[in-house]
Amino acid sequence: MSSEKDTANVETSEVVEQVETVNESKTASKSIDPSLEGLQFFYEKNKKMITYVGGGLIAVIAAVLFYKLYYMPEKEKEAANELYWAQSYFEKDSFDIALKGGKPVNAVTGTKPMMSLEQIADEYGMTKSGDLANYMAGICYLRTGKFDKAIEFLSKYDGDDQMISSIAVGAIGDANMELNKVDDAINYYLKAADKSSNNFTSPIYLKKAAFAYQLKGKYADALSIYERIRKEYGKTEEGKEIEREIAKVKAMGNL
Repeated sequence: MSSEKDTANVETSEVVEQVETVNESKTASKSIDPSLEGLQFFYEKNKKMITYVGGGLIAVIAAVLFYKLYYMPEKEKEAANELYWAQSYFEKDSFDIALKGGKPVNAVTGTKPMMSLEQIADEYGMTKSGDLANYMAGICYLRTGKFDKAIEFLSKYDGDDQMISSIAVGAIGDANMELNKVDDAINYYLKAADKSSNNFTSPIYLKKAAFAYQLKGKYADALSIYERIRKEYGKTEEGKEIEREIAKVKAMGNL
């Protein structure tokens, strides 16, 4: 009887050991998925670095959101408020005042000196209003005979308004013509004409390019552009008078 009990105890003990072995095996298989074992090993080895990188990424995302959602809108608002005063003088052709600023204006915070277009462009250049200040300053310098400064500021304009972009490029052509840089002027006129194809600016700058070719004695090139105006913009004001220009350039160049 005792022998039977001992045998039963031994068998029970062996069963328990086998169950424990199976459970340990299951636990091990759950704790480390063989397909993820490499990733887990990498994480354990580099978890400090991963934590720093993750924290840094969150900080970058937060900074970008702050810049786009708060900082830039506030700067856009400030720039638009400052540009309002300079633009009012620009539209009245008071170019010196728009460029120099300093006039006392009534702002929300009280009386303050008006910022010049250059100051606005410099301080708020990353905003749409600051970019527009570059264009206005360039036109002011063009109209006041400071052609190099006009080119400098007009070249900085990078707005997405197709009409203003075309005029800015064409105005650089005007400044180059005044500086007797005729080849450069022609290049900018043609670029302005094609930058935003429309019935307002395109025929104007094409006609200016043709006239510049005439000054250089390149009558065939001038004729080619005049004929383009007739074909593409025949119903515009420039197009209605283009036959006269065509006849003139043919006579001048014996074409």
